[in-house]
Amino acid sequence: MKALGITVVLGLLVGVWAQINVQRPMCDSPEAEEAALVAQDYLNAQHKHGYKYALNRIEDIKIVTMPDGNSTFVLEIDLLETDCHVLDPTPVANCTVRPKILTAVEGDCDVVLKRVGGVLTVTAFKCKTEESREDICVGCFNLLPLNDTAALEFVNASLITLNNITANVSYTLLEVGRVSSQVVSGGPQYSAEFVIVEANCTDSVCLPLSDPLAERGFCTALGLHSQPTVACKMFNILMPVVDANNTAVPALPPAVHVHTGSLRHHKLTSLHDPYLVGFLSAESAESAEVVPVVPAVVDAAAAEPAPAADPAPAADPAPAADSGSASDSSTSRELPISVFKRDVPATLDLTVAQTGPVLLAPVCPGRVRFFK
Repeated sequence: MKALGITVVLGLLVGVWAQINVQRPMCDSPEAEEAALVAQDYLNAQHKHGYKYALNRIEDIKIVTMPDGNSTFVLEIDLLETDCHVLDPTPVANCTVRPKILTAVEGDCDVVLKRVGGVLTVTAFKCKTEESREDICVGCFNLLPLNDTAALEFVNASLITLNNITANVSYTLLEVGRVSSQVVSGGPQYSAEFVIVEANCTDSVCLPLSDPLAERGFCTALGLHSQPTVACKMFNILMPVVDANNTAVPALPPAVHVHTGSLRHHKLTSLHDPYLVGFLSAESAESAEVVPVVPAVVDAAAAEPAPAADPAPAADPAPAADSGSASDSSTSRELPISVFKRDVPATLDLTVAQTGPVLLAPVCPGRVRFFK
């Protein structure tokens, strides 16, 4: 009876494997590029402060196709901060990536996407954002915390300078994007990037306008502490004044973003729905959170047969693709179905059961678009 039970379980598992196709395409293939750009745009849409990020490199990709024809894409991508603020309507493809010498900021993200009916949508992601400071030089501008007192005084002086030359319109500070300083002979020279919004000012007190068409702008300032030179790029952004039910709601003034702590750059949103999928690795976690795992070892003799209509996600059969796992006792939740395939006797040929080729040595990571 025990032998019969093992035969039945193995037969069911082979049937499930026959309906699942795991692919490891090249990282620079058209389908990888398409998924990576969808992920890039989605991550930028979630990012409410700071700057847009551009795709720099596709580190890895895995595609799992299920019997219903829908696919799951698991991506690891590297992004770089640009000089376009998230409120700037300029397409990210037309934005300039910030060079290392100005303290580049990069985002390492794991992204899970679903392709249903030919349409790719993001279902989960994890990102880690950090500075790349290899090319910092003596005498260069040094990035300061966003709440640095002297730097904020310089930003306020720049805002006063701007309002003195705009006779009919007044502006107030909405967000500080970057502040840095450089040592020069006349004292520290500051460089600042900040976002402004049209305001109603009374007795030197300025409040952001609640008008959805209130003008906004991205400004850069340079100079000594009280002698800034200011230049601004203005843009109108129609803010939504209806809710999800298409009901008109009063327009609220934009919230001023106040920075706390010693953070020197704006981070990407770090987590989205990480506990509902098993594809995300822990490599890109901003903190020490642990993604729940499911048992990866199943005794084939004691296992209950799984219904063929509800297969578990399939994994890359190559052991090298497991995240830090060298045996069936791995706690990786990535694709548990792989343990069943490994338990199958060597005399059983599974290659004929697969519906498509599995690339065991994918050409990854892909090309570097800007710099490492």
